[in-house]
Amino acid sequence: MEAFIARCHAIHPLSPGLEAALRQLVGRETAPARSLLLQPGHTAHKLYFLESGLIRGFYLKDGKEVTAWFMPEGHFVAAILSFFSRQPSHEYLQALEDSVLWFITQDHLQALYQQFPEFNYIGRVLTEQYYVLSEQRALHLRMLPATERYALLVQQFPDVARRVPLKLLASHLGITPETLSRLRARRG
Repeated sequence: MEAFIARCHAIHPLSPGLEAALRQLVGRETAPARSLLLQPGHTAHKLYFLESGLIRGFYLKDGKEVTAWFMPEGHFVAAILSFFSRQPSHEYLQALEDSVLWFITQDHLQALYQQFPEFNYIGRVLTEQYYVLSEQRALHLRMLPATERYALLVQQFPDVARRVPLKLLASHLGITPETLSRLRARRG
């Protein structure tokens, strides 16, 4: 809980009332490695803050898993489209490692936005940060060769590149595991 509070507080000071409300409404969940937090067809009702562990978002294309993103501890994770539209998800959320997560439901989030104007600011800043990250990923997939996509991943999330299995990293980068092995060998 303290890491969640600190992450919010780093964006905007929390009033005592908001901090107390968060401590009351935010729940804790653990997820063992390889477990699913969400599957297609189910609606995402939780926005997670990852205290420890590693989460990935993926979908199936022609029966094959395609990893859309990875998120390590210290970050928020959700099936964004499903969470905000309140529609069934098209993606999976999976814990790649044993994970400790703090979550807030969509209903509690909206109630906090109404009751505490400073929480709207925090929500807006987080939404902007993750939207920019999402757009950068999409742009990189469309515009950059595999070598540059891999270099950026290692630069932005160096720990993730070491913790994620080769097959999943390759899927995320849109290349084969063999190509990724060659890229890693060249980088040393």
